[in-house]
Amino acid sequence: MDRSFFNNQIDFQFKIHSVCGLLGPRQVGKTTLAKKYSQHYSKVHFFDLENPIDLARLENPMLTLTSLQSDLIIIDEIQRRPELFPILRVLVDEKPRKFLILGSASRDLLQQSSETLAGRIGYIELPPFSISETKEEKKLWLRGGFPRSYLASSDEQSYAWRQSYITTFLERDIPNLGFNIPPILMRKLWMMLAHYHGQILNASEIGKSLSISHHTVKKYLDILSGTFMIRLLTPWFENISKRQVKSPKIYLRDSGLLHALFGIHTEDQLQVYPKLGASWEGFALEEIIKEYHASSEECYFWATQAGAELDLMIIKDGKRIGFEFKHTDFPKVTPSMRIALETLKLDHLYVIFPYAHSSFPLADKITARGLNYVEEH
Repeated sequence: MDRSFFNNQIDFQFKIHSVCGLLGPRQVGKTTLAKKYSQHYSKVHFFDLENPIDLARLENPMLTLTSLQSDLIIIDEIQRRPELFPILRVLVDEKPRKFLILGSASRDLLQQSSETLAGRIGYIELPPFSISETKEEKKLWLRGGFPRSYLASSDEQSYAWRQSYITTFLERDIPNLGFNIPPILMRKLWMMLAHYHGQILNASEIGKSLSISHHTVKKYLDILSGTFMIRLLTPWFENISKRQVKSPKIYLRDSGLLHALFGIHTEDQLQVYPKLGASWEGFALEEIIKEYHASSEECYFWATQAGAELDLMIIKDGKRIGFEFKHTDFPKVTPSMRIALETLKLDHLYVIFPYAHSSFPLADKITARGLNYVEEH
């Protein structure tokens, strides 16, 4: 799979910073990408912090890393040794060095990096496979974009991998980040969030169902968000007289994991799934965010108590681009779209629908386009 865009992003970050942080969920392909990128260098040292031998080599990290004559040093699973961050700061301040660090947690969970490496580190988020990489919308929607799930020999093998991934994430990955949360409770929460997929978050309602406080729910949501499992889509506010929704929307970021939680093995099962539209909306939303390479801080939704809404607004390069996601063969303009276009002063609004490679105007500043249709941004 060609992921040259991210190779170029690593190169760009190293032109500015001594340290590049490649972040993304476990098993998304960070190690593969890093090793491919390292082929540009003659002297490379690689440390996998899940490997006991590499952990032993870094028992005295300052001594070990200082002694290396390397063009590039790669440290995988950096979240397992956050105490390395201050040492990296000393090393890159001492003399020019390039460190590529890989982590399965966001920079918000890796607070040490932002605090101790301020001005010395640039971040890149590596997402699962996208439509632009796979060219197969239906298969990607069913299986999700994790490489081993998408590339599995059959739907059943893909489904089995995702079930194993969920179990490992709950029983090993979360504890390894230092969070003492019962796996059964977290699984129940994850299942409940799957039912809330695409809806406004109600932490109090979820807390009552699980017999925990809404503060605890929010803490657990921050963990799931920080490990790239869920997206808490921020509401946008305009200075208008209408009452606006102020709670975030929640999405499971990978459609394959969503389907695994619901026991959906095949495309036939997916097509009769009662929340088919919500599943596709979340899938399409993530694909558009990947297509625009938009950060979480550039992505919003908007809704009023009166019912006007916009599924996604991306604010990038000084423009406001709106998106509505419709699982239909015949997209059309709705009054809600016109209200959003005018109220939010959108530069353009796209109505995204499945499977088409086409794009056509619906009204002034409103265009219907298939999710498969590729535009230059």
